[in-house]
Amino acid sequence: MLTRVVVAVDDAGLRRRLRTLLGGIEDVVVEPVTGKAHLWERALRRNCDVLLATESAVPPPVASSMALARDAPAAPAVIVLSSSEDPSRHAELLAAGCDEVLYAGLPGATLSAAMEAILLKRRGLTEQSIRFPRSPAVPRLTDFISESTAMTAFMRTVQRMVASDTSLLILGETGVGKERLARAIHAEGPRATGPFVAVNCGALPESLLESEVFGHEEGAFTGATRSRRGAFELAHKGVIFLDEIGEIPLHLQVKLLRALQEHEIQRVGGEKSFPVDLRVMAASNRDIEREAESGRFRKDLFYRLSVVTLSVPPLRERQEDIVPLVESYIDYLGPRIGRDVRGIARDALAALREYKWPGNVRELINVIERAMLLCDGKQIRLADLPVAISRAPAGRGGAESLMQILSAPIDLPPEILRRPLPEVREAMVENLERSYLAALLRETAGRVGETAKRARIEPRSLYDKMKRYGLKKEQFRRP
Repeated sequence: MLTRVVVAVDDAGLRRRLRTLLGGIEDVVVEPVTGKAHLWERALRRNCDVLLATESAVPPPVASSMALARDAPAAPAVIVLSSSEDPSRHAELLAAGCDEVLYAGLPGATLSAAMEAILLKRRGLTEQSIRFPRSPAVPRLTDFISESTAMTAFMRTVQRMVASDTSLLILGETGVGKERLARAIHAEGPRATGPFVAVNCGALPESLLESEVFGHEEGAFTGATRSRRGAFELAHKGVIFLDEIGEIPLHLQVKLLRALQEHEIQRVGGEKSFPVDLRVMAASNRDIEREAESGRFRKDLFYRLSVVTLSVPPLRERQEDIVPLVESYIDYLGPRIGRDVRGIARDALAALREYKWPGNVRELINVIERAMLLCDGKQIRLADLPVAISRAPAGRGGAESLMQILSAPIDLPPEILRRPLPEVREAMVENLERSYLAALLRETAGRVGETAKRARIEPRSLYDKMKRYGLKKEQFRRP
C-alpha cells in the first residue's frame, strides 16, 4: 500500500529538501503542511502513516504533543528532525514519545536512507492494522466444483486469466459467486501477497461512493473533519474489486475511467493526483454491454473494464453440479455449525435437483445450512428442506401445464427473423419477466416482500429488476 507522509516543517528550504528526498522513495506520497500558525494541530488532522516534523514545530510540552498524535485516528509514527546533534537531547525527545529522532543536518544520502528504513518498518505495521480481514479459508479455483460442460469450459477460461494483470469484468446473476471467484483469481495470481479490497457500489449512497472509492481530504465536504484513504489507495500493489459496477453514476464513471487509464487517482477535495499500482476487477448482475448501448453506462469505461469478460453460468444451467456441491457444503459446514451430518437422502437430493435456484449457489448454501440445523439424524431428509423445494418433484405437472400455456404459436414479424437468436431470446425473456413481475405486483398491491416470496426470489433481486424495468411499487398500490 501507499505510505502517506505529512511534512510539518516551518522552514521552506528544509521542506523542499525533504520533499525531494522523500520523492525518491517508492510508494510514498508526501503532503506538506505550510504556514506556521497551528502547524502541529493542522498536521494531526491529516490522515497519514508518518508525521515528519522539525523540533520547532512540536508545541511544548513535547510529551503532551506526542499524546495528541497517539490519540489521532491514524496514530501516525512521529519522526522529529532535531537541529541538535546532542545525543542527550535526542534521548529526551524519544523519552517524550517520539518514534524516531534524526539530526536535520545529516547528508542527503544518509538522511534519505534512514527515513527509507523507518518508512519500510512503518508500512509493515500499517498493512497489518488497516488491511481488510481475510476469510479464514482463502478461496481457491479448485473450490468451484463442476461436472457440467458449461462450467468446465468456463473454468478453463478462468485458468488462463489468473496470471494476467489486465482488467477483468465478471458478469452473472445474483448469488453465482462473482466476488468469491474474484478472490480466488487474486489468491492464485501474481498479486496474491497484496490486498484485496472490495467495494459494493450498489450498497453505498451516491454522496458517499466517491469518497469510499477515491478517499477525501479534510474539509472536502460537510463532516469531512479529517482526510481519509479510499479503496484505490488501500488496494495499492493488490486488487480492487468493484461489485455492482453498473450502479456507479455517470459523473463518477468519468473519474473511474481516468484512474484506469492514467493509473493515478485524486482524492475528493484534493489538488494533486498520485499514482497507484493495482489490478481492477469489476462485477455486475446486469448486462453492462446493453447498458452501454442504451447510454446508461459509458462505452469507453465498458471497453476499459472488459479487457476480459467472464460470464458465470447460473446454477439452473448446470444441474449436474448440484450433487457435488451439496456434498462439499455438508463437509464444509458440519464442523463450523457443530452438526454431525454426513449425507442427504435420495428424495431430498432429487428435490434439490428439480428446484430452479433463483438465488443460485448462495441460496443453495443457505438451504443446506438450514437443513443441517433442522436435521435430527446424520442425514438430511426431504422434510428438512424448505416447502418450496420439498414440493418441487410433485410439481412437475404444474410445470408441464405452464409449458402448455406458453407453447401457443406466435406469429413473428419479418424484422425479428432478421435478428440473431440470442438477441431475440434475451429481448423476449426480458419482456416476459417484466410482464410477469408487473402482474404479480398488481396482484399484491405493490407489496415487494410478498411479491418476492411468490416469485421465489430475494427482495434485493426484485428491487434490482424493478429498477431495471422501471417498475415502482407505488403505481401498483390500490386506493
